[in-house]
Amino acid sequence: MTTAHTSAPVADDRRFIRNLATGMALILVAGFVVQLAMGRSGFGAPLVVHAHAVVFMGWVAIVLTQVWLAGAGNIALHRNVGKLAAIWALGLLVFGTWITVAAVQTGRTPFFFQPQHFIIANPLLLYAAIGLLVAAYILRRQTDWHARLQIGSFVLLMGPGFGRLLPMPLLPPYAFEIAALVALIFPVIGILYDWRTHGRPHPAWFWGIGILIGATLLARVIGFSPVGEAVYEAVVAGTPLAGTSGLDFPPPPGPPPGAT
Repeated sequence: MTTAHTSAPVADDRRFIRNLATGMALILVAGFVVQLAMGRSGFGAPLVVHAHAVVFMGWVAIVLTQVWLAGAGNIALHRNVGKLAAIWALGLLVFGTWITVAAVQTGRTPFFFQPQHFIIANPLLLYAAIGLLVAAYILRRQTDWHARLQIGSFVLLMGPGFGRLLPMPLLPPYAFEIAALVALIFPVIGILYDWRTHGRPHPAWFWGIGILIGATLLARVIGFSPVGEAVYEAVVAGTPLAGTSGLDFPPPPGPPPGAT
């Protein structure tokens, strides 16, 4: 990292970013492993669910590859993988939006989320994450900004991982916000690292924090407004859920077949 902000060796910052991103990836993977281990998810889900999982877990693999390449000083290969990342990000947009719409239309919205809020909040945080990723690409030559904005983008995608580890049924009506905002621990760690290493926190961390908080609040405002209601009605039109209230929490899943 080569700007005036950086006084510590470049390798130190790269190792820190690598370790931070690796910890985030482990939490994401742990969330999905816990769901499988507890029988809350399986391989009998619709095809779109599996496609979504492949695309988003693939993104985690790309992020890890990028930070480990940078940490090892292999910048040439890091840049080449970045070209794949730019294409893969389009898949995040498509499948992230698709799975949200499909969940609401088929009544598969998690029972601790209100569908009308979920249909706004889930895509909005995804679009905000892509926005930070675009900013990171634009500032790729300012590597201190580039790395921290990439972490900020990754932070915005952490909600599903934390949501599978937190006691979500106990958290309504703010379950979505809690799962999303608990990920602020990572930019806070970044701020503390910069303060100790460079004498002051990098402003990129505050951009990431501000966008996560702003997108989360905006989603709640829109989700509970006439706009959110109109979006929900348009999404469920022609489905068995047409005419239902999007602000009612879905019923919790019943016991598995054969349970007593």
